[in-house]
Amino acid sequence: MTDRVVVVGAAVFDEGRLLAARRSAPPELAGRWELPGGKVEPGETPEEALVRELREELGVETDVLDRIPGEWPLKPGYVLQVWTARLLSGTPRPLQDHDDLRWLRPGEADTVDWLPQDRPAVAEAVRRLSALPGPAAQG
Repeated sequence: MTDRVVVVGAAVFDEGRLLAARRSAPPELAGRWELPGGKVEPGETPEEALVRELREELGVETDVLDRIPGEWPLKPGYVLQVWTARLLSGTPRPLQDHDDLRWLRPGEADTVDWLPQDRPAVAEAVRRLSALPGPAAQG
């Protein structure tokens, strides 16, 4: 077994938009944008970690949907895995590690400076978001 830490990221969808979070720490990442998430703790599944991290970081409840294929290296010993998720309740707020949040429509995904390791997953998330039916008349 390899000693590696899995970091989970969420492509959170709501009303045809993708949530982007701007890092406030550490200094080398501050000001860059990412998909919110965090480390999987011992005894947690990646999906459980994602729900917990989104609750802690953003104050929202989410439903984890599908894993985006692939994983991306972060710092040595760390890999990023990304899932799509939908917002169930709450309004996202930057509670930890972030100083700004933005909801982006598919055509707006390139308007923020994504961290390099998030870019492939963001591209796939945007592709999936674009394929979803438009917002229902009911909202």
